[in-house]
Amino acid sequence: MTLFLVRHGPSLRDPAHAPSAWELDPAGFDAVWALRESGRLPAAAAWFCSPEPKAVATAQLLTETEVGIVDDLGEHRRETTDWIEDFPAVVAEAFAHPDTPAYDGWEPLSACRDRVVPAVRRILDVHAGEDVVLVGHGTAWTLTFAGLTHAAPDLERWAALAMPDVLVVSPDMLGS
Repeated sequence: MTLFLVRHGPSLRDPAHAPSAWELDPAGFDAVWALRESGRLPAAAAWFCSPEPKAVATAQLLTETEVGIVDDLGEHRRETTDWIEDFPAVVAEAFAHPDTPAYDGWEPLSACRDRVVPAVRRILDVHAGEDVVLVGHGTAWTLTFAGLTHAAPDLERWAALAMPDVLVVSPDMLGS
């Protein structure tokens, strides 16, 4: 069993709505199709995704397989329409102080971790022995990768994730 954490394709930014409501940017469809054709994802797997529109659309472009939508796989909640000039610096602050909201309207990273990691573990338990593909979000997957492997969250890995991209968690990496 291998876990594939897929970050969604590029978002279509909409300043009138919080990022959780953003759609997948049609200009990024080619990048998602390229991932589909790359051989980096398994031919047979159980598929699930975040309920956010950009994640659902990415999953629909990546597979013909049925994809379950799991509310708890949503991104780190950032319910603000404010434009943040130095977004990476605010995310770095969130990683540095995970129990405190780094910005008004953001959930603490520890709350995101405590929501997403157990949801992923439940999916893995139900689909033991199968490859699993989860389509979601960069911050949530950075926290998940750390939580499953018992490592510290890697801000550099977060910054290096493309849209779309894949983090692979092999069975030998999974902590109990």
